Amino acid sequence: MSRREPRFRVRRFSALVLPALLAACVQVIPGEGPKGASRPPVKPPVHRPAPKPPAPPQPGSAILAGVKAGPSVSSLPLGAADAAAALASFRESCPRVTVRQDASGLTRPADWRQACAAAASWGAKPAAQFFASYFETARIGDGKSFATGYYEPEIAGSRLPVPGYAVPVYAMPGDLVRAKAGDAAPTSNGRMPLGRYDGNGQFVPYYERAAIEQGVLAGKGLEIAWVADPVEFFFLQVQGSGRLRGPDGSVMRIGYAGQNGLPYTGIGGVMRDRGLVGSAPGQYSGSMQGIIQYIHDNPRDGQALMRENKSWVFFKELKGDGPLGALGVPVRAHASVATDPRFVPLGAPVWLRLDRREATGLWVAQDTGGAIKGANRFDTFWGSGEQARLTAGGMSGRGEALILVPNGTLARLGAR
Repeated sequence: MSRREPRFRVRRFSALVLPALLAACVQVIPGEGPKGASRPPVKPPVHRPAPKPPAPPQPGSAILAGVKAGPSVSSLPLGAADAAAALASFRESCPRVTVRQDASGLTRPADWRQACAAAASWGAKPAAQFFASYFETARIGDGKSFATGYYEPEIAGSRLPVPGYAVPVYAMPGDLVRAKAGDAAPTSNGRMPLGRYDGNGQFVPYYERAAIEQGVLAGKGLEIAWVADPVEFFFLQVQGSGRLRGPDGSVMRIGYAGQNGLPYTGIGGVMRDRGLVGSAPGQYSGSMQGIIQYIHDNPRDGQALMRENKSWVFFKELKGDGPLGALGVPVRAHASVATDPRFVPLGAPVWLRLDRREATGLWVAQDTGGAIKGANRFDTFWGSGEQARLTAGGMSGRGEALILVPNGTLARLGAR
């Protein structure tokens, strides 16, 4: 799930890997940390590390990055359960992939129709055989992949502002609009920016996180729920979707409805740049627990740290059996993956061979994320619950990636 945060996102940590935080944060457990641990408030050091030079620009599409034929699908070690889950997710994607345009330039809507027709009537035959029959593999660029994880958090929330539940969850405001032509410069993707028109009719950026937290939207009828902990809600926003568990045990599922148009900033990277992450006395680990510990140990500085991320996510209530990804279909645990659609067709199966065994296997590209940018960058979805939180939070895998495209795609592209 733009990131913006994961489209579902909601991005989505290993103690040694901060890039995972930039992709997808995980559920906040208030006060969680080593038993008996107590850290004094930490002030940012006077001498900060020099900023890293900007990364070189990525090619704009899979075609520009380079497409090469990979090994046959039949040569991949597809597990029966893994392939069956991927087939089920692919089948759910078919109504979309057969009609939508592919931003990667690899496929056309008609390319998917034969495989989708076969998927609908595949029955009990081995799922691995389906993929071997209708797909070939493509390596984008050098094929070297990096994968993080995300999940669907569950936090304390209520449909009504009862005592103890005072943090509002807002729906999309009506005054959040795209600029009219001539009122602002287009963004890098050619679209007009999001913002609002002030009382003088001037187009200005929309309210940032600090202003919204301070109540600029209060009383406008935008509240769809209230949550108990602003820190938990911050991380739910990064995920882009989640469940609110009411005081009566009821569950309300909320999902991404929109974003305020301001850039997403990963607070793990901010902590790293300020020298707050490390193993020295007074420093914190780069894990989710370490970041939360810092925020709870330093409430004022922790609030300011969260406000470094000016992005704010608006929500809507979701119905159905799963959070929706960017493709408009439910994302499934152990089967759905977020990708950059410029390099991977949404709906395409993806084979990942990583140094993390639990993430090695067949996935289906059904989501996107603002931190999920570039060829061979992936964010694996692990569902909800404690195990999903732990797996997603510690996921940081490197290896290789192959994109499965319909038979005949490579010949048409001249990639053979």
